[in-house]
Amino acid sequence: MTTLNLDDFSDLIERPDGGVRRDAEERRERLAVPAGALGRLDELAEWLAAAQGRVPVKPIKAPKVVLFAADHGIAAAGVSARAAGSAHALVRSVLDGASPVSILAGRFGASVRVVDAGLDCDPELLPQDVVRHRVRRGSGRIDVEDALTREEAEAALRLGMRIADEEADCGTDLVVLGDLSVGGTTVAATLVAALCGTDASVVTGRGGLPIDDLTWMRKCAAIRDALRRARPVLGDQVALLAAVGGADVAAITGFLLQCAVRRTPVVLDGIVSAACGLVAQRAAFRAPDWWLAGQASGEPGQTKALDRMALNPVLSHGVTVGEGTGALLALPLVQAAAALAAELPEQPERPERPEHEPND
Repeated sequence: MTTLNLDDFSDLIERPDGGVRRDAEERRERLAVPAGALGRLDELAEWLAAAQGRVPVKPIKAPKVVLFAADHGIAAAGVSARAAGSAHALVRSVLDGASPVSILAGRFGASVRVVDAGLDCDPELLPQDVVRHRVRRGSGRIDVEDALTREEAEAALRLGMRIADEEADCGTDLVVLGDLSVGGTTVAATLVAALCGTDASVVTGRGGLPIDDLTWMRKCAAIRDALRRARPVLGDQVALLAAVGGADVAAITGFLLQCAVRRTPVVLDGIVSAACGLVAQRAAFRAPDWWLAGQASGEPGQTKALDRMALNPVLSHGVTVGEGTGALLALPLVQAAAALAAELPEQPERPERPEHEPND
């Protein structure tokens, strides 16, 4: 297998069709509802039309929630409210339909796919179609050791690319992206701090299940120590993911890049998907044009990452549960934007007045 070079994506990824976006804007001016009256829905419809390459925009018929799952070794440092190695319980809750994302996905007409990239559990605990993609069991503790070997990082990136191809090939027309992890926000904050050149305290948040002050201080210290290991490899995205990433983070990065290649629009969730987006942007600067920030989670690292990618969150409801839930809440708005843009009638054409009215 050839060595993976993420810089190749810079040539493979094109921006969504700017001409189509202009056509969508012009069509919007002709609709019966006054321009600006639908607020952000107009922008969402134009983004989607450009991604689809057509006007009027097509309705979203096959949305898919894709969740990458893994345990992170840094959780053993006491940085999370959840026990280290317990991410499989989050996966089980999703599969059993007992999690917020499972319930909402059913309501919104989206199917859910869970991909085990690096859970630290016995594979027999979960269905084969979930665990069959696993790159490795857990990851290294990033404050003192590499999360992955370079070979494992490349394998995880290829896994994400393969999942993106599978979704594009089966007709998924919009992806809601999320993660199921323990320790993931610590890893993500480290990547954001490294790529944005900030200190640990600037990006350290309270996580999906809020932590107390003592745990926050441990988390901040872990990110500070991991940053020392990340900075020397900033010029090599694969090495960076191996040093301070994880199998799920690398897989999501590959997934985002390949989705952009396949022209599949993606809605990002919280800090983990935003951090992966930053790594992907470093490899291919056009890639973020294919993504939509579903929500502002309140994590300072996510705010920093989205600002760097010039992505403006659709929602800000204080949803911190993770699992793609916040991004999924944006799905009905995208669907509504597409429906209105496609189905609202155009204004009737005004008859032209003759240049010279006849005298009475």
